[in-house]
Amino acid sequence: MPVMQDNFGLEYFCDSLSGATQRKIDPLPLYYWLDTFMHQRILILDYGSQVTQLIARRVREAGAYCEIHPGDVSDEFIRSQEGLKGIILSGSHASVYAEDALQVPAAAFEAGVPVLGICYGMQAMARQLGGVTEGSDKREFGYAEVRAHGHTKLLDGIQDFATAEGHGMLKVWMSHGDKVTALPPGFKLMASTPTCPIAGMADEDRGFYAVQFHPEVTHTVQGAALFERFVRDICGCVGDWNMPDYVQEAIANIREQVGDEEVILALSGGVDSSVAAALIHQAIGDKLTCVFVDHGLLRLNEAQQVMSTFADNMGLKIIHIDASDRFLGKLAGVTDPEAKRKIIGREFVEIFQEEAAKLSNARWLAQGTIYPDVIESAAAKSGKATGIKSHHNVGGLPDTLNLKLLEPLRELFKDEVRKLGVALGLPPAMVYRHPFPGPGLGVRILGEIKREYADLLRQADAIFIEELRNTVDEETGKNWYDLTSQAFTVFLPVKSVGVMGDARTYEYVVAMRAVQTTDFMTADWAELPYSLLKRTSGRIINEVRGINRVTYDVSSKPPATIEWE
Repeated sequence: MPVMQDNFGLEYFCDSLSGATQRKIDPLPLYYWLDTFMHQRILILDYGSQVTQLIARRVREAGAYCEIHPGDVSDEFIRSQEGLKGIILSGSHASVYAEDALQVPAAAFEAGVPVLGICYGMQAMARQLGGVTEGSDKREFGYAEVRAHGHTKLLDGIQDFATAEGHGMLKVWMSHGDKVTALPPGFKLMASTPTCPIAGMADEDRGFYAVQFHPEVTHTVQGAALFERFVRDICGCVGDWNMPDYVQEAIANIREQVGDEEVILALSGGVDSSVAAALIHQAIGDKLTCVFVDHGLLRLNEAQQVMSTFADNMGLKIIHIDASDRFLGKLAGVTDPEAKRKIIGREFVEIFQEEAAKLSNARWLAQGTIYPDVIESAAAKSGKATGIKSHHNVGGLPDTLNLKLLEPLRELFKDEVRKLGVALGLPPAMVYRHPFPGPGLGVRILGEIKREYADLLRQADAIFIEELRNTVDEETGKNWYDLTSQAFTVFLPVKSVGVMGDARTYEYVVAMRAVQTTDFMTADWAELPYSLLKRTSGRIINEVRGINRVTYDVSSKPPATIEWE
C-alpha cells in the first residue's frame, strides 16, 4: 500500500460494505480544477512501474503540475493536452520486445515538446525511433555508478563525484534486465556503466533524453536535480505550481462547482478530511456541514481535539455523534479482522445516512480523495498500469445517499495535501500526524474488541507518542516522532505473569511499532534508542493499570505489514 489513508470518513467505509449497491458516478476530470487557472503541465505515461508516482512527486517538487495516464493513451489524447510542456515515459516490469508490450503513442514524439524516457521508457524510445533494445546477460539491480558523456543539457554540471580522469559520475539506482544496444539515428551517448554501455542517450535537437537508471527514487542522489533540470530548464516550466497560490484557485473552483447548494462531509480529524473541510469551509462557509462520528475507537482525547480545532477555533458547523455504544455492541464477540472492518464500515455508513437524511438541503457529498487514489483506481480498472489496489472513494457512492460528489483534493499528493493544510492555517501538529487507519484502534486490537481493551490501548499509545515527540535525536536535531513515518501501539489479547510491589500480576501485553518509509510500499522498523524504549516501557507499565509487559516489533515490510491486524 503506497499511500496510507488516515481518515475514517465515508470515503473509507463505503468499501467495507459487503454487497452494498454503489451508484457509479463519472467523476469530474482532474483538469476541471485547473480550468480557471490553467497551469503548465507535464504528462507522465505509465507503463506499469511500481514507482511511477515518485516521478510525479519529483515533477511537482520542481514546481510543475503533472498527471499520470496509462502508457497507451491515444494520439488524440496527447494532442488535446493544453499547456503541455513535456512528456515523461515511466519504467516497467515488462520487456519492450514482448509481443504484448505497450507502445509509446507516436504523438508523444510528434508533440514538439521534450521527452524523458526512464528505464523501460528509454528502451521503448530507442526501439520505436530506430535503435535496438535487447535482453542482457548482465543485469543491474541496485546501486550503480554512472559516467556522464557529452555534456548534454540534462546532465551538464550534475555529478556526485569526479574520477581521476575528470569524468563526472552519478550515484544511481538501477533495475533492469534489458538494455539499449544501438542508438537511434540522431541520438548520442549521454551516460554509461561498465555493464551497460548505453545507460543514457540524447537527441538534443528534438529535446529527447533517456536514462536507464531511476532518477525518481531517493537512492539516485542527484535525482531531484535531474528532474529540476528537465522540468525547468529543458521544458521551460516557470514553477507555477505551489500550495499557497493553489488555495485561491481551489476556493474559486469549489464556488463555481457548488454554487449556492449545501455540502455534507464526513470529518474524521485525519489529514485528508481535515484539509478538505478547511478548504471547503473557506469557499462556502456555513453551507458546509460536517458529520463527526465517534465510534469509540479514536485515540486519547481525539474527539475533544477535533471539536476544539474545527468547531471552536475555526467555526465549522459540526454534528458530533457519540456512537461508541452502538459500534462496540455490534463488534461484541467478533474476532476476524475483515469482519470487524465490515461491521465498522456498515455502522458508519448507516449513521452517516441517518444524519444526511436530516439535512434536506444538502446536495453534495465531500470526500478526501487524493491523487494516488485516482491513479491506483484507474490502474486497477485498466489492468495495464500499476494495479496496487482499487479505491472505493473514486467514483462510487451508496445508492441511497442521492448526493453529488465533491473532491477538492483529487489532484493532490499526500505531501501536497499537508502543505495545503498549513497554508489554510491548520495546526502543523494535526497536518503532519502519522497515518491512522480508517477503523481506528479497531485494527490495533487483535481479536475481539472490548471497551476495556480500547481504553488500555489509548493510554499506552498516548504515552508512546508523547515519548517519541519528547525525545530528540542529537545527530539530526529532530524528535523521533518526526523521524518515523508511522508509530503506534497494538493491544494483544493475551496475559502474562509479572511482578509488581512484590506481588504476582497477570495482565495484558502491548506491542509498540515504529517504521520508516518514503512510500509505504516497503518499510524498515525504526531503530529507536534503547533509552527511549526503556523509558516508554516503564511509563506504560507503571501508568496503565492492566498492562505488565511491553514488546517492540522489529519486523520490516515485507514480509510483515505496517499495521498488525
